[in-house]
Amino acid sequence: MELKTVELTKQYGKKKAVNRMSITLTEGVYGLLGANGAGKTTLMRLLCGLQRPTGGRILLDGQGIGRLGEEYRNLLGYLPQGFGYYPDFRAMDFLLYIAALKGLEGKAAERKAWGLLEEVGLSREAKHRIKTFSGGMKQRLGIAQAMLNDPRILILDEPTTGLDPKERVRFRNLISAFSKGRIVILSTHIVSDVEFIAERILVMKSGQIIHCGRPGEITSEIRGQVWECSVPAEHADRYVAELNVSNLRNERDGRTVLRVIAGEKPMGDAKLVEPNLEDLYLYYFQEQSAGRDGGRKGGDIR
Repeated sequence: MELKTVELTKQYGKKKAVNRMSITLTEGVYGLLGANGAGKTTLMRLLCGLQRPTGGRILLDGQGIGRLGEEYRNLLGYLPQGFGYYPDFRAMDFLLYIAALKGLEGKAAERKAWGLLEEVGLSREAKHRIKTFSGGMKQRLGIAQAMLNDPRILILDEPTTGLDPKERVRFRNLISAFSKGRIVILSTHIVSDVEFIAERILVMKSGQIIHCGRPGEITSEIRGQVWECSVPAEHADRYVAELNVSNLRNERDGRTVLRVIAGEKPMGDAKLVEPNLEDLYLYYFQEQSAGRDGGRKGGDIR
């Protein structure tokens, strides 16, 4: 199975939320990583057929998804950011309602709904009203409804936003469990959510994919530009304000170790270290809101 975009564009007035994007996705888990406003949600809505592109095409195994119509929609599972639900519905009733909308009825729908509630750890809450659920429980119910039609393409938009660390780990494990034999696209601006489960990372900025590769591969872009430096703790804030700092830790000896992204050695005792995905994210996006390039020389990768 191959899902492909060709010069895909979505424009709102003068702003191009998706800008002539050409990507090819096959079975596996893709982490779509980008700052808020990068165009991730627009791209996902285009892939789901919820919005029409301004230009370009989306192809599934060489056929346009518009022409495939219902056949394509039957292959989709979608969990939007802040998915809609009826708070007074019980979990099982909600899944049966969504199953009916997807064309599943009777005993088959019940078996599928019960099985998914067990897989997402909500079988004991099957008859509880959704309004009593925690944020993590609602998100697990959300992924259950997205899986009701056994989709071949699973699209998840910022699924872990607002969850506590324990729920985020649980949700990531669920996604890994559901990924076999599917194209899974997980959109997020939380680096740790994709670092351990995504087979490939798509870095999106200003409506374009500027980098694509396996987690260990794409960080090579900044190899030789990540440093660790030790500074007096009382001066740490000044260095953080002046340098592109991806992390820091306080030591017992009254000093602070800074992890700095810089093209040149930032200070005398700085030592090169291996970059990670969080460093790459800061490299591209830390100063985006200020209209700058985040320390990158030579412009974006096309």
